[in-house]
Amino acid sequence: MGPLCWGICSAGKISHDFLVALKTLPSENHKVVAIASRELSRAQKYAQTHNIPKAYGAYTELAQDPDVDVVYVGVIHPYHLPCTLLFIQAGKNVLCEKPMGMNTTEVKAMVQAAQEKGVFLMEAFWSRFFPASEKLRSLLKQGTIGNVVMVHADFGLPLLTVPRCTEKDLGGGGLLDIGLYCVQLAYMVFEAEKPESIVASGFLHDTGVDKTGSIILNFSGSRQAVLTYTLTTNLPNRASISGTKGIIEVPSTFWCPVQLVVNGKNEEFPLPPPSQKLNFPNGTGLRYEAEHVRQCLLQGLKESPIMSHADSELVHFILDEVRRQLGMSYPQDQACF
Repeated sequence: MGPLCWGICSAGKISHDFLVALKTLPSENHKVVAIASRELSRAQKYAQTHNIPKAYGAYTELAQDPDVDVVYVGVIHPYHLPCTLLFIQAGKNVLCEKPMGMNTTEVKAMVQAAQEKGVFLMEAFWSRFFPASEKLRSLLKQGTIGNVVMVHADFGLPLLTVPRCTEKDLGGGGLLDIGLYCVQLAYMVFEAEKPESIVASGFLHDTGVDKTGSIILNFSGSRQAVLTYTLTTNLPNRASISGTKGIIEVPSTFWCPVQLVVNGKNEEFPLPPPSQKLNFPNGTGLRYEAEHVRQCLLQGLKESPIMSHADSELVHFILDEVRRQLGMSYPQDQACF
């Protein structure tokens, strides 16, 4: 197999960081061949900045490009479903940014389409693919801290001035933007177990989206996850996993981890330096999910063993229930709430 040929859907901030991250991987393994935006000028600007051969002013053009093996979908949340379905129907493999859908119904529609078309589909929860996350899963499997009893995680950033985060028609709301990182961490630590109960409380913004939320996930065996998120202010943005024999802490940026503290012992997981300025912390860490996609395709897989279709569906099930309890819905929810 030659290099995996990427197409990039959107010329937004996250796509820029994804492109910078790809440059830290061997060029013989990864190659960006095209980018599309709804505005041709933006696609052309990104193509020039990142040395991409082709720029399109329509996503349909990208879907029809025979040189593209896999498409990275980095559009805003409400467009994940239509864009992903467009590329799937064109026979393209897809890496779709989180949240994969606005709700579980949309996720299931994408999964069904990918299975029927026989293409690879994965939700881009980049957190799971960092070396620190791999080490965390290994430590838990080895029983380093015994049986896990409690997970704590919080994520807060002052984002109320960002329209994408507060406007309902743009998919705004704290849970789908940052709170879901807390949920997926707990889900990963408790080995994809469905919670026995979900309790959520929080506050809505004037626009009707959720701005603050606290979530309790109760699991079998009296195990619990306590999660907090907010768009109103900075929180410590750390996580801890407590077991019967110790504790693992992710002291900062737990959603893109580069450090673990295991029973008081610190271990660092440095990232490759970026060749260009990044929009988000630890942005070159996007390289790990990209390489994982390549490894899956080399093995002929249609879904990831680390972020499976079932994982995406159950995480979204939890998100749906949290929003239901908060009284926060989107137009896309009419079919399922």
